[in-house]
Formats: sequence, C-alpha cells, structure tokens
Amino acid sequence: MYLSRLHLEHFRNYRELDLCFSAPVTLVQGRNGQGKTNLLEAVYYLATSKSRHARTEREAVDRAAAAEPIPYARIRGEVVRRGESTTLEILFTLRGDGLNYTKQIRVNGAPKRSMDLIGHLRAVLFLPEDLTLIAGSPSERRRYVDIALCQIDRSYCQTLSRYQKVVTQRNSLLKQLQEREQAESHSAAAQLSFWDDQLIELGTQVLARRHTYLAQLAPIARRIQAELSQEQEQLALLYLPSFNSGLYSDADYQRLREGEEIGAVEILGLEVEAATIGRRFRERLESRRGVELKAGSSLYGPHRDELVFLVNGWNLRTYGSRGQQRTGALALKLAELQAMAEATGEKPVLLLDDVMSELDAQRRAALLKALADVRQGIVTTTNWAQFSREFQQEAQLLQIEAGVATPSAGAL
Repeated sequence: MYLSRLHLEHFRNYRELDLCFSAPVTLVQGRNGQGKTNLLEAVYYLATSKSRHARTEREAVDRAAAAEPIPYARIRGEVVRRGESTTLEILFTLRGDGLNYTKQIRVNGAPKRSMDLIGHLRAVLFLPEDLTLIAGSPSERRRYVDIALCQIDRSYCQTLSRYQKVVTQRNSLLKQLQEREQAESHSAAAQLSFWDDQLIELGTQVLARRHTYLAQLAPIARRIQAELSQEQEQLALLYLPSFNSGLYSDADYQRLREGEEIGAVEILGLEVEAATIGRRFRERLESRRGVELKAGSSLYGPHRDELVFLVNGWNLRTYGSRGQQRTGALALKLAELQAMAEATGEKPVLLLDDVMSELDAQRRAALLKALADVRQGIVTTTNWAQFSREFQQEAQLLQIEAGVATPSAGAL
C-alpha cells in the first residue's frame, strides 16, 4: 500500500499542488509556517477522514477559496494496493449559511460515507505533540487507540460510532431526569433501561476489542522501550476500564486506579468473555445509578476508560521523567506501525512531522530504522543536516515555501 499521487486545491495554504511520489521516502524541508504539516495533514485526512488539527472543516479551507465562484477545497489521492489504483477524494463545500463547510467523500468518483473511506489508505502520524501523549489527558489516549483500531477494523469503527450516539442519547435523558429531580425515583431506572441495554451491548464490544488490540501492542512496545533504554526500562501497557471488567483482580484494579507504585500486575486473560464484561458493566450501572442521575451524565463505559503506562512498576504519567515519557510515546508509535502491519498484512504509510529535532541521536536512529522498513514514509524537517548524505541520496527531496513544493537537491 502506498500513495502514488496527491492533489490539493485550496487546502490550508496550498492554492494548488500536484505531487507524485517517486521514492519510498519523501523528505520535505521548509521553514516553519510554510506548509509542511499541512501536507501531512492532507495525507492523514485521506487515511482517516479526520484532521489532527482542524476543529471544523472551515479551518481546512484556504482563504483564497473565497474568490472562487463557489468556494471549495479538495484533497485527492491515488492509492496503489496489490497493483490496483484507487482514487480517494475529500471535497469541502460551502454550506447555505455562507460561513461553514461540509465534507463530502468520494471513492473512485462514487459518493461514500466517511467511514467507507477508512482502510483504503492506512497511516501512522507522529507529531511533536505526540511526545506528550503519555502526559496528556485520558481522552487523548482513547482517541489515539480508536483511530488506530478504526484503520485496522472497520466494524470496530461502526460499533464505536453507534456507542457514541447511545452515550449522547443516554446523557440527554440523564440530564432531563436530573432537572426533574428524579434522582432516586424508580421511574428513572425504567426510563434508562433501554439505553442501559444499548450502552452495555455496544460498550462491551468496544472494550473487548480495545483490550485485545492493546494486548497485541504491549509486547511490541515493551521490546522497543527496552531497546531504546539499553534494557534499563521495562514497559507495561495496560487497558484500564472505568469499572473492573474482569481483566484484573479487584486488588490490582484498585492499585491501577490509584496510580501509585504498582509493580507486577496480573492480567487474568487476553480474552475476557463478553458475558462477564456485560454482567460487571450492568452491576456498576445499577449500583451507581444515583451518582449518574445526580451528575446528569454517563460516568461508566469505554468513553471513560484509560490507557496506563508502567515503567519498572511505576506509573509513567505520574512519576516518569520527560525523557522516559518521550521514549514511551516513541515506543508506542513504533509498536503501532508494526501491529497495524501484522493485523492487515500491509505496511501503513509513516508520516513524521519534524520530530527529529525533538529526539536525541538514539531515538532518531530508531525512527530511521522504522523508516527503512516501511513501504512509504513522508518526513518533514526544517534542517537538511538532520539527515545523512546517504539518506538524502535515497529519498525524494522537496522544498516547501508558502504552499509551493519544488524538487530540491537537499544539502548534499
């Protein structure tokens, strides 16, 4: 799998770009603010239908698009898989309010849902801010896992979407009941019964799939962490649900929730039966009904779960140094690259956005090693000198200035 061609119109600061990729690695150089990240964002859009930066579709549209008779922006890519080419397209068009944009998806010219785009092109994106993935909020880590899983397993993406809609509906009902001051009434439980069933059914599927994926990811990340730390650091990657679903003993679960020094944690099984998860989920909802009603919000389920990193038994988020956290984030991303390839039989495109300047020599070497093993990598930098003469000679070199990409000789 690789992206053979990328065409942009009015996307971010690109009025128009038509780029053919001619080497396994494309090295893109430019000063900050010239469009390097925007280029990677366009590729990521084609892989996931989402942006890592834009909060609304309007942010993705170049201001110059306003001069068009009908303002628009377009991302189009040609993806080659098993010798066959597929055209992926995302079109942003102005809504009737004259302010916001709507997103349209096409695959080989046919209109599709955003969900149908996912899987045609897979990509692992590594941004400088990903180095704080471990120290960030739980929602960032959940989002990270969900994006990776959606690229691997389309059915997971469908289940997750349905689950999120159920959470929204259930929260709306909880809020209504809260405002009616029915926190302790029997009628409240009866009204919530339907949404409880939906939450448990879909939430159990989401939780189980996340756990299975992380159980596959964990040994890869542990090996990479050990290599990066000269065998000094043992990394444990654990999925921590908002209730004990049966993955851990009650004692271990409580220790994980408290986040203190933990030491060894026993995982009771890589595959916990759905019936066990569902039963424990229902028990938690029923025992904490009053708490949820008073809060007016769903407090339990995969939307409240956490991903825990332990290094030598200590919670990396709480007690790890910045260097250890950087190493953990890098190990996680490199593990994702391998796990995605193993799960799909196809190596994803690796997108690296100026992360070399944030890493020491050893961590840079680990990334370069990963690049050598992928079918396609696109790397941005502000400084040619961060890459050896040999690396540059093997790569396609581009220079970007003010949204214009031109071939370059690099710094040979």
